[in-house]
Amino acid sequence: MGIEISIDDFLREGYGVAANCSLRVKRPLLDPRFEGYKLSLKPLPCYQLELDAAVAEVKLRDDQYTLEHMHAFGMYNYLHCDSWYQDSVYYIDNLGRVMNLTVMLDTALGKPREVFQLPTDLTAYDSRLCASIHFTSSTWVTLSGGTGRLYLIGTGERGNSASEKWEIMFNEELGNPFIIIHSVSLLNAEEHSVTILLLRIEKEELDMKGSGFCVSLEWVTIRKNKDNNKYEIIKRDILRGKSVPHYAAIEPDGKGLMIVSYRSFTFVHVGQDLEENKNENMSEKIEEPLYYWQQTKDDLTVTIRLPEGSSKEDIQVQFLPDHINIVLKAQRFLEGNLYSSIDQESSTWVIKENNCLEIFLIKKNEGLTWPELVVGEKQGEFIRDSAQCAAIAKRLMHLTSEELNPNPDKEKPPCSAQELEECDIFFEESSSLCRFDGSTLKTTHVVNLGTSTFSLSCHDVDALLWQPHSSKQDDMWEHIATFNALGYVQASKRDKKFFAWAPNYSYAALCECLRRVFIYRQPTPMSTVLYKRKEGRQIGQIAKQQVASLETNDPILGFQATNERLFVLTTKNLFLIKVNTEN
Repeated sequence: MGIEISIDDFLREGYGVAANCSLRVKRPLLDPRFEGYKLSLKPLPCYQLELDAAVAEVKLRDDQYTLEHMHAFGMYNYLHCDSWYQDSVYYIDNLGRVMNLTVMLDTALGKPREVFQLPTDLTAYDSRLCASIHFTSSTWVTLSGGTGRLYLIGTGERGNSASEKWEIMFNEELGNPFIIIHSVSLLNAEEHSVTILLLRIEKEELDMKGSGFCVSLEWVTIRKNKDNNKYEIIKRDILRGKSVPHYAAIEPDGKGLMIVSYRSFTFVHVGQDLEENKNENMSEKIEEPLYYWQQTKDDLTVTIRLPEGSSKEDIQVQFLPDHINIVLKAQRFLEGNLYSSIDQESSTWVIKENNCLEIFLIKKNEGLTWPELVVGEKQGEFIRDSAQCAAIAKRLMHLTSEELNPNPDKEKPPCSAQELEECDIFFEESSSLCRFDGSTLKTTHVVNLGTSTFSLSCHDVDALLWQPHSSKQDDMWEHIATFNALGYVQASKRDKKFFAWAPNYSYAALCECLRRVFIYRQPTPMSTVLYKRKEGRQIGQIAKQQVASLETNDPILGFQATNERLFVLTTKNLFLIKVNTEN
């Protein structure tokens, strides 16, 4: 079985410059003469359901301040689509209930029904993440309450109310809280197993130049033990990187993993291999830095632990406007170009009673924050000053809010995308698509996706959909559909939050943070013949754009598309927009 036909299982990008393989665009799926979307004022039927309990939304904490936290958790899609059953969606409310709505007839909508109750009280965990769910197969589900515990649930045939029964088949605490990215059910020689991909953002103490956090992907495999018929973890592997993946999925046969990200991921072995790696790197981790340094807006302080028996005569410190040279006992200790200029006349040094040398450097450019002391020097450790961090946080408070702005047109909105610098948006020159082998844990395929963001495509205009095929080693990604000008459209929507499309590719849709939903339909033949006046050319088909506005000021928390309708989840309501009105 291939990867499910759903939003999460497509790649969208344009031409890729191959590292060891390439993406092959199908020319018949491109329309170089596409002229744009025509706005249709035809209203779309919209139905609103009030929820019994609010969605289990988790807002970012003060210690989750990086852009990666925002990508992973702040922009999390709380609405989940069951790929095995058309027009069936799920969400988890703040009572810990998994709620389902399956639509048979728009005019006879019932309220969402409870299908499962998490055994733990979500509100009891201060450090929890978003509750997450992934539909592994037509009868299996993986679930997390965001507390660090993983649940494997047998559901029976979910489309059959007589046989549907959600039952916990495995649950175990796996450490720090995580969200579920993907999962696959495997059956080999009547041996059932489930492989799951989890995401965490963890503190990295040794990271002094970056945000101090790393992105961790844990690949967990659970298998049923034939002796006791219980499910047990048989494999845990971890990948680490510096950016939240745009896309990450396990192959249908469980033999590989595909990731699209700005920054590369590398495997860290778990178990015996990990212990060996730890022992090998122990000397590096416990080795004391060559020096410590900290800074204020006016100066820098460098602290060096002196060898036993050192005296003032053993120390030579030379200050130059852009250079420093430190010699200890006739041996060069530290020399190089400073990040910025200093006032050499005012800079000084002193030997402290604890046998440490302290060097005081006065900045020429007051207020300039130095990312490093000596250019290219990696042996020092920067010490963050708590008062300075508090001051920075205070200066940035105007960019955050306890609630989303209900009035985006007011004089001073909480944050504007126009205030972002280019460096705030693009981390590296390009993102890449990588395929990892599950046995060797090595990269087997790499595609450089160019300088465009992941959601855009060729020439930053069209949106191209790619279907992974793990069985085709020479042609692993197939171009299956194109949405004309969708790359351009997305770039123009500054308040865009979610993007989705129908499994049959009949339309694509995006929603803003509040209220508005935009639908872009594929070109269809016209009933009447029209001609383009200037060129005298006949227009045979037209692509329509439609806009729906929700009657709520609550932020949009979830967004899913099926062939028939769009589902939009807010804090207290579930909206259904009937997109296919022909039936």
